[in-house]
Amino acid sequence: MKTMRRLGVVAAAVLGLVAVAVPASAHVTVNPNTAVQGGYARLAFRVPTESDTDSTTKLEVHLPDDAPVASVMTSPVPGWTATVTKRKLDKPIDVHGSPVSEVVSVVTWTASADAAIKPSQFQEFPISLGPLPKVDQMVFKTLQTYSDGTVVRWIDEPTNDGTEAENPAPVLKLTAAAAGEQAAPTTAATVPLAQDAKADGGSDWTGVAGLVAGVLALIVAGLALARTRKPTGSA
Repeated sequence: MKTMRRLGVVAAAVLGLVAVAVPASAHVTVNPNTAVQGGYARLAFRVPTESDTDSTTKLEVHLPDDAPVASVMTSPVPGWTATVTKRKLDKPIDVHGSPVSEVVSVVTWTASADAAIKPSQFQEFPISLGPLPKVDQMVFKTLQTYSDGTVVRWIDEPTNDGTEAENPAPVLKLTAAAAGEQAAPTTAATVPLAQDAKADGGSDWTGVAGLVAGVLALIVAGLALARTRKPTGSA
């Protein structure tokens, strides 16, 4: 019994540390958060509802003005209506030998009455876009509207010193394709929200998962030891 009590205390303490490690809030992120210049990518904007009482009813994603993309397509999200806003370019961009003078500037998703993202839930909004521009990154300034009319503006750009802004915008990092290679399509990975709760991809949840696994292994070992240990008595 003493062994089991000790194991319980250890497990509670470690799980308490894990709980502290979980972020108190999550940001709107783009997943995956890396792609290859010149390629096509399937991305998903992951939107958590941070309010305890109100639901997310609208999402407005602004594509960067300085990095126009010729092709932008949305994927159906049950209960949500997607609309796009286009803009004329001062200077057309060349896409596979053809000039493109009009591109998508804003993608807006609006929820039906029963499809809003409820408190403690999240929703992903996929898009396909390309060819991706030859820039280091794309910053998608995003507005999140709640059922009470509150608008959260995820528009802060990355800082030079690496510190996280208060309301960071989703950022897609772009890398150059290898010499002689054609950029391959990038697909959106479906992973738990907590894995990349931060705009830069999140904390190292692999370490947290390992910690939890270690606690569980310790508990299992203790149970096995308690079952196999025989009581000793006087002769």
